[in-house]
Amino acid sequence: MSNHHLRDKSLFLKAKGLLSQILSLPEEWDYTLQGLACINRERLDAIRKAVHELERAWYIVRRRERDGQGRLCGTEYNIYEQPPSDSSALE
Repeated sequence: MSNHHLRDKSLFLKAKGLLSQILSLPEEWDYTLQGLACINRERLDAIRKAVHELERAWYIVRRRERDGQGRLCGTEYNIYEQPPSDSSALE
């Protein structure tokens, strides 16, 4: 794991810790808020706040998936050790 996020002064300590934990989890982990809350002492609201902070800083990019009829059917998570410098990687 890169230590880039640990040196990012724009992130609060809780977001740094959560990202470190996320980066240590296996790829098939349940990265939903509930999946992260089940392995942490913090409640869902605290996890949500840290995830939103990581999204604003582009360490986490969530995309809603839709089925053939346009209904929401899931979420794809892209998690970065450091935010992509190329904005096309975020699309």
